[in-house]
Amino acid sequence: MNDKLESLKTWTHQIDDVMLEIVREAAICDVKLLDAGVIEAVLNNNDSVCGHQNPRAFKKLRDLLMLGFIMRGKAYEKLGVIEAEELIACIREKLRTRVGGKLGGTAS
Repeated sequence: MNDKLESLKTWTHQIDDVMLEIVREAAICDVKLLDAGVIEAVLNNNDSVCGHQNPRAFKKLRDLLMLGFIMRGKAYEKLGVIEAEELIACIREKLRTRVGGKLGGTAS
């Protein structure tokens, strides 16, 4: 049981760090990540979704998004799909509360 709790703490910290950095880079580029099709555009290296051009920040944002998807897959393996999704949803909500509507999407 302690191993599972320790693993959860580790994944929480790692995912939280990556998601926070994604939010920072998205803010620098003024990218509305939660709007439809925006994440896909970033992953496809389409910087037309940027409100502010910053090639360095956009590249970092793209790299972090790819890392985030890799981490999600690994979290599924280590924690289980349900536990990983619950953890990710909790972190996402914490970030949404923290940054408000700056990420686009529907206001909640």
